[in-house]
Amino acid sequence: MKHIMKIKKIGIIILALALFVCPLRAFAQSGTHTVVQGDTMWKIAVRYQIGVSELIRANPQISNPSLIYPGQKINIPSIDDVKALEQKVIDLVTQQRAYNGLPALKANWEVCRVARYKSQDMIDKRYFAHQSPTYGSPFNMMENFGIRFSAAGENIAYGQRTPQEVMNSWMNSPGHRSNILNRTYNQIGVGVAKSSNGTFYWTQMFIKYP
Repeated sequence: MKHIMKIKKIGIIILALALFVCPLRAFAQSGTHTVVQGDTMWKIAVRYQIGVSELIRANPQISNPSLIYPGQKINIPSIDDVKALEQKVIDLVTQQRAYNGLPALKANWEVCRVARYKSQDMIDKRYFAHQSPTYGSPFNMMENFGIRFSAAGENIAYGQRTPQEVMNSWMNSPGHRSNILNRTYNQIGVGVAKSSNGTFYWTQMFIKYP
């Protein structure tokens, strides 16, 4: 279902599928990483909770990303401000679930990354819908990024200026509230992106593991 307001919009979608999910990683900071023996671009990306493609783009000085050597300096893209907003939404979800006697959802950084891509895609392609012209359905998108799950759902919104404001919008809509308080899900990813005119686009992705 979709609930539309004058300048703020939110949308919801849910689906059950027979799959499983990738493990969680700890939150990591951005900056510069010095390559040590055994490092690969993939290992570094996992450590700093970013995608390999983003890491490669941030390091054009690395001519062959498959060959890195101890002592090399790898630039880690800084999105700490974005992650802080996303974490605040996750914290608010935890609060709402606690109020309703439900366990917290574990934050999955890989799902956050996919949700962030979805928010940015809505800006880039100028649409507001669960079906992306780039990635297809939220479920196809998660699968294509290597996220596996047995059940999944998505909430989207734009125009809300803060994590609290977007959570208020979602919680005041029965369908979106249902996703947030769904007993089936046990992991969450939140992604936010900001358009050139300052409008925030928000995406929540929920999954069940295994």
